[in-house]
Amino acid sequence: MSPEDLARLADLIVDVPDWPTPGVVFKDITPLLGSPDALRQVVDALTEPYLEADIDKVVGIEARGFLLAAPVAYHLDAGLVPVRKPDKLPRAVHTRSYDLEYGSNTLAVHADAFSPGDRVLIVDDVLATGGTAAATVTLIEQAGATVVGMAALMELSFLPWRAALADLPVTTLITI
Repeated sequence: MSPEDLARLADLIVDVPDWPTPGVVFKDITPLLGSPDALRQVVDALTEPYLEADIDKVVGIEARGFLLAAPVAYHLDAGLVPVRKPDKLPRAVHTRSYDLEYGSNTLAVHADAFSPGDRVLIVDDVLATGGTAAATVTLIEQAGATVVGMAALMELSFLPWRAALADLPVTTLITI
């Protein structure tokens, strides 16, 4: 994707100051998702590095990761697995707590979501501290699956996500 294309995508992301808490600048991707051309470019760019990776499952992290992971899974001919906040999945789950830039949280995945040996791609909208992604990696590996990589729309370069995902191949499109 050209630098001009990436700049156009970045221009569709709206900063929302002090949301969800004071001092946090939320990156609203809904204008980007609302543009058919932008959405197509993002999905194609997130999918392309993994076309030959024999991905079995694509994980979408709640909630905006779901929006990007579903079309990526479709293009990779892979299953889609949601990783959700507590009490959102109806059957037996594995959980993992983690810290993020403005507090802490817990993630859950169905206990039977992966088979041993599954090759998994994680998709999310933004990489910040890396806590959410690292917790997701742990959940996947606990099930005996292998995380092949992580794909995200954007990375916040001023936050330390790389330290949390040092051994994982990561694809991001926009650096903020």
